[in-house]
Amino acid sequence: MAFKPEEVSSVLEQELERYESRLTQESVGTVLQVGDGIARVWGLDDAMAGELVLFPGDVTGVVLNLEEDNVGCALFGTTQSIKQGDTVRRTSRLASVPVGDAMTGRVVNAIGEAIDGKGPIVTSDFRPLEGKAPGVVDRQPVNQPVQTGLKAIDSMIPIGRGQRELIIGDRQTGKTAVAIDTILNQKGTGIRCIYVAVGQKDFTVAKVVKILEDGGAMEYTTVVTAGASESAPLQYIAPFTGCAIGEDVRDRGGHALVIYDDLS
Repeated sequence: MAFKPEEVSSVLEQELERYESRLTQESVGTVLQVGDGIARVWGLDDAMAGELVLFPGDVTGVVLNLEEDNVGCALFGTTQSIKQGDTVRRTSRLASVPVGDAMTGRVVNAIGEAIDGKGPIVTSDFRPLEGKAPGVVDRQPVNQPVQTGLKAIDSMIPIGRGQRELIIGDRQTGKTAVAIDTILNQKGTGIRCIYVAVGQKDFTVAKVVKILEDGGAMEYTTVVTAGASESAPLQYIAPFTGCAIGEDVRDRGGHALVIYDDLS
């Protein structure tokens, strides 16, 4: 098959007309050392505290330490594919998690990704993991109760909305049972519940979710889990994720009950 010169020149002219030369600038760094879920990166001089960065192997990290000649990043994934000399790229996006009504009734990991087999979470609302807390003047006084459903607690140690309460006890003394009963008792009260399981076995978390489902509590509850098999940075960030989801409920005019099991 013979080509006509005029046809070739016509195609080349069309391609040249569509060609656009674009220059892109990226801020990249180099891994100095990595281990125990932490990476030291050189070259990210313009990185922000709390910013997400991308490592090889689609591993995400968050910038925590801003030092004079390097930055310290906590890795949200395995470190086996990351080695000294690898390239790290900025995302210019602060660490955030999805929030909103789409999170209700879902079980998510420490970075807000669904792990309950019900498909991805579809929402356009995100909230930074570390937000500015309202000032003391802007806060309302504690004047509404949170009923746990346990008469001994509600009569002797009343808990108010806006209050923090610490549950202390030895192993196998029923601390988690008190927390689950409190969530079950919020049915019909309009309180959104967030249960954050840190360092728990996957079987234990699955059992808690089953209890909540059987009691109809998952209709107003979000479960955030960073299991015992997860890396230390994911377990570290899980309470921030639960708090961010609760703060979003607060800012929308609602009430949220966030339970951390546990922070030890």
